[in-house]
Amino acid sequence: MEIAFWKMHGAGNDFILVDDRRQQFPAAHRAWLAAIADRRTGVGCEGIILIQPSAKADFRMRFFNPDGGEVEMCGNGARCVARLACELGAAPAEMSIDTVAGVLRAAVSGSQVRLRLTTPRDWRLGRTLALPDGTTPYGFVNSGVPHVVVETKDLEGLDVARVGAAIRYHADFRPAGTNANFIAVTGPDALRIRTYERGVEGETLACGTGITAAALVAGKLGRVKPPVKVTCRSGDVLVVDYTLTPDGADNVTLLGPAVHVFRGMLPYAAGG
Repeated sequence: MEIAFWKMHGAGNDFILVDDRRQQFPAAHRAWLAAIADRRTGVGCEGIILIQPSAKADFRMRFFNPDGGEVEMCGNGARCVARLACELGAAPAEMSIDTVAGVLRAAVSGSQVRLRLTTPRDWRLGRTLALPDGTTPYGFVNSGVPHVVVETKDLEGLDVARVGAAIRYHADFRPAGTNANFIAVTGPDALRIRTYERGVEGETLACGTGITAAALVAGKLGRVKPPVKVTCRSGDVLVVDYTLTPDGADNVTLLGPAVHVFRGMLPYAAGG
């Protein structure tokens, strides 16, 4: 069979999206998912996203990493799937999205999408982490998926692949592992960020939940005030807004672009 797909990106974070409301997509074929995500021999992406029916929201979003493994959600991916679902008539411009992390809300306005995320949880602030190069202060929050946030004085010179992998696989975050974000504060309401993504196993141009986690941790530590403008590796600026509370933060939103790249067809044979 052949499966129609859309290629989209959010701030350089790119995805393959499929309208799977008939639930015929071979999501269980993990090796095939990894093959189409491969940048040399497949379409290439940092995530595969399905639009499926939901009993508790306008639609269900399923998200698969490039290794074929399913994870809770993705901030940039959620903005892209919100725009596509609106254009396909699967959801209104103001919509609810069912994810493993919980029900999200999104509002689509052209190529800009504002995403309201679930309440952040599992906060760890003022902690230190033992790494091969020494001890590093860090913050941690689950903004839909788990994220470590480390402030650095040399964001451009940092070896994100090496240090990010050490954090991603650190014993303190087993068994699921974590994403790793490195930030530099550039103003009272501004950050720059680089992210090592779990599942991609490398640095990406942007990570929506990582951008959100960075703004939340920096805000909780008094380093910035919301709304926070976060410049990611692609050069795009995303805006994270929230209300600080004694227990963490609430009313968390992420505003940024969701851009079409192209449409295509994926050939699929059950045997290979």
